Amino acid sequence: MNTHRTLKRHSKLTLAALGLGGALGLVSSWVWAQETGITDKVIRIGSTTQLEGEYKYFGQSQKQGMTAALNGQSVQKRTIEFTQINDFYEPAKAVEGAKQLIEKGIFAMVLSGGTGTAKAVLPVLAEHKIPAFGFYNGAGFTGPGDVLNFRVSYAKEVETAADTGIAIGLKPTEICAYVQNDGYGMSGLSGLRAALAKHSGTEATVAKLDQILNMPGDNPARNNIGPVGVYKRDTSNAREGYMSLKKWETDTGVRCRLIVTTALYNQAVNFIAYVIQKGEPWIFSSVSAASGDLLASLLKEKAVKNSVIFTTQVVPPLDSPLPVVVEARKALNENLNVISLEGYMIGKLFVAIMQAIDGPLTRENFLKAARRQPYDLGGVKVDFTTDNQGSDFVGLTVLKDDRFVPTTSNDLAALIK
Repeated sequence: MNTHRTLKRHSKLTLAALGLGGALGLVSSWVWAQETGITDKVIRIGSTTQLEGEYKYFGQSQKQGMTAALNGQSVQKRTIEFTQINDFYEPAKAVEGAKQLIEKGIFAMVLSGGTGTAKAVLPVLAEHKIPAFGFYNGAGFTGPGDVLNFRVSYAKEVETAADTGIAIGLKPTEICAYVQNDGYGMSGLSGLRAALAKHSGTEATVAKLDQILNMPGDNPARNNIGPVGVYKRDTSNAREGYMSLKKWETDTGVRCRLIVTTALYNQAVNFIAYVIQKGEPWIFSSVSAASGDLLASLLKEKAVKNSVIFTTQVVPPLDSPLPVVVEARKALNENLNVISLEGYMIGKLFVAIMQAIDGPLTRENFLKAARRQPYDLGGVKVDFTTDNQGSDFVGLTVLKDDRFVPTTSNDLAALIK
């Protein structure tokens, strides 16, 4: 009898232990099953970008914008930790930095900078199923992996610039290009092709652009073929690209009037100053990657005045009354510029999507939340419901009194007459 009671008691204890062990196992499994980059207190995200060297203005401004947007924000009682690793705008260093972040454990890569660097990093992220969110480039990448772009593509920016030139009275064949000789520059050049292909009489020019765009390699000989001048990445010599454009004029008998540029700050300024020194009556456009106060300051240093230079922008003007810009002005103060504003908007968007997640914080649920509905950042609409391109905003600014101010095609038409 006593033995029976003892066995019964042991059985109950065993079952209780098993029950407790099972419960503990479930708890352990739940903790273990949390997505990489998610802890009970923190969500870790990261980026590789330019924090030192010639292009540090980009990375430092991005950091200021993102930090301001994340300040005081939480998602399911977790704060967001943003880590940047310097890549010097070099693809190999970007890959190395991405691997460091992955080893540390990140939920997503957010606001990484550069086109060539992004192209190198995306396969690494895809391998580890890490989303690429709001990268600072306009190449319009759709993969590999899960890519959600905030800004419009450089192609769309240049297409808008060329469309604007045609709208103010220029002939399509009078629009030429000066671009970096890599994926960044070619993405812009594809926008010129798209603009010219809309008009009759441009077939021969479009064929030359196709020839240039389809050349393989990192730095092929793209000068002296069509209405395009190129410079090698990380160099600033404008002469070869300029001579390529002059050869096009001589060969075709058609003058370039608008030069759409897809270059970085120093290279765009060196080219514009060189062309003006040569006495060319050209007008210029620049994409958002080389725009705003820094571009105006560098042009002033080169004594560039009384020339028509306009830019395309992917964020509203810094003095806009839109709620998101008012909010960013207050948060960033003297650090507000077009790059930090974009970083602020991307940070704000990331938080909004994370807070909209229905259920546990997983990458799958993050992507579902991003694609489930449009988001309003405070006057700027972002929509991933039909594709991976969030914003379609493209604005125009023009150089006036040593600064870039908002403009319209009608205003530009008056300037060139």
